[in-house]
Amino acid sequence: EFSGNFLSYASLIGIKILRSTAVTRANSAFLHMEDRVDFKYDGVNNESKERKGGHGIPKVSMVPLVFLIFYEVSGGPFGIEDSVKAAGPLLAIVGFLLFALIWSIPEALITAEMGTMFPENGGYVVWVSSALGSFWGFQQGWAKWLSGVIDNALYPVLFLDYVKSSIPALGGGLPRTFAVLILTVALTYMNYRGLTIVGWVAVFLGVFSLLPFFVMGLIAIPHIEPSRWFEMDLDNVNWGLYLNTLFWNLNYWDSISTLAGEVENPKRTLPRALSYALVLVVGGYLYPLITCTAALPVVRESWTDGYFSDIAKILGGFWLHSWIQAAAALSNMGNFVTEMSSDSYQLLGMAERGMLPEFFGKRSRYGTPLIGILFSAFGVVLLSWMSFQEIIAAENYLYCFGMILEFIAFIKLRMTHPSTSRPFRIPLGTVGSVLMIIPPSILIVVVMVLASFKVMAVSILAVLVGFALQPALVYMEKKRWLRFSVREDLPDLLDPSAGAAEDETTPLVV
Repeated sequence: EFSGNFLSYASLIGIKILRSTAVTRANSAFLHMEDRVDFKYDGVNNESKERKGGHGIPKVSMVPLVFLIFYEVSGGPFGIEDSVKAAGPLLAIVGFLLFALIWSIPEALITAEMGTMFPENGGYVVWVSSALGSFWGFQQGWAKWLSGVIDNALYPVLFLDYVKSSIPALGGGLPRTFAVLILTVALTYMNYRGLTIVGWVAVFLGVFSLLPFFVMGLIAIPHIEPSRWFEMDLDNVNWGLYLNTLFWNLNYWDSISTLAGEVENPKRTLPRALSYALVLVVGGYLYPLITCTAALPVVRESWTDGYFSDIAKILGGFWLHSWIQAAAALSNMGNFVTEMSSDSYQLLGMAERGMLPEFFGKRSRYGTPLIGILFSAFGVVLLSWMSFQEIIAAENYLYCFGMILEFIAFIKLRMTHPSTSRPFRIPLGTVGSVLMIIPPSILIVVVMVLASFKVMAVSILAVLVGFALQPALVYMEKKRWLRFSVREDLPDLLDPSAGAAEDETTPLVV
């Protein structure tokens, strides 16, 4: 299984799969929010619930999961053109390679370990809550949910930007506003109908979106001039645009963790799906960059959003141009439905752990988080007025805040519960784990420092709202204005010594 081992080869740290046995779960008692600080987890799925959730809904299998991750992170090479505009071909190509190494691989590895240790909806919120307490877990959930909703507000707008060349009326005014609303409602309904539907739609859209770039790359091969790859002008680099473009296109690997409770056999499926998706995402960026920057003379000012369709017209003609435009438009739909799934299941997971009011845990007859979907859709509509650059900068800032908490939680759980069962474990000790997250932590600081004052002020204000919101919810619970509860079948922590007995590692066979 070459792709199954890809994470270890790429990061030079190796991967092993841990075999674990099923265990008996203790019922979770009802606790007040301020007492839910150190709920713990045994990290093992009950085998009777592997293929279907508690509501009899089929769980997500490997192929749809790979494409759900693909759309959480990427959706194709649409939007990477700005990296060439900002820094030229060489830095763009090297940037995607380095960012994958210092950011994507560590984040994917941490997601694989923590996601198999805590295979339930809520994902990173559960990790942070277990390590740092419910207050910081709530802040993690608030910042990441808000970041996801801001990100999702981008996709209906981008869809219409691609379509308006064929339908000029959608370029502005009331027709565009109604189109955004109709598109949001239609894609929200798809999420309502079920995660398996969303997963297979993501598979179809992913294949349709990547195929034209594969064809364009083949057409470009006879025109390639290798010297064009090495064009670089360090005195004329827009570092803010360059870093934000790379960061935006290579993050959100942890988002799939909020769906872990809906995944079939997550302790085995999740790490492999992350490795396959990593190959798909990084290859999907580098292949068109390498072929297209060398096939035509590079005019940096031309490399803006949508420029790949212009290259397709030059190299292949109108048919390839139209195919890439259609793929770009539909890819935004894939990004939207997968991001909304992640956001809504995160809210459901928080409600199941008693961090949000009980009504957020309500599921539709299709097993989907009804209230979470409605809240996420409402947030998208409210934020759809923001500009493209403002959306990217604001979501990156909030995302960085959440990633800081994730890194701290990962290291703390390694220190305080080193022997607790982890069906997937990064083979590094505490020192090695700290060294692994130093480069992405430096990147986080750089991205936050480069943010404009407006973005920084708005993002910090949003974080402060979360600081006030959590105590307010605690107060509402004490006054019995809202009802909170913990789902009974969520597991508690095994004794560390019991976890140690399960840690019999078996290496993956290549």
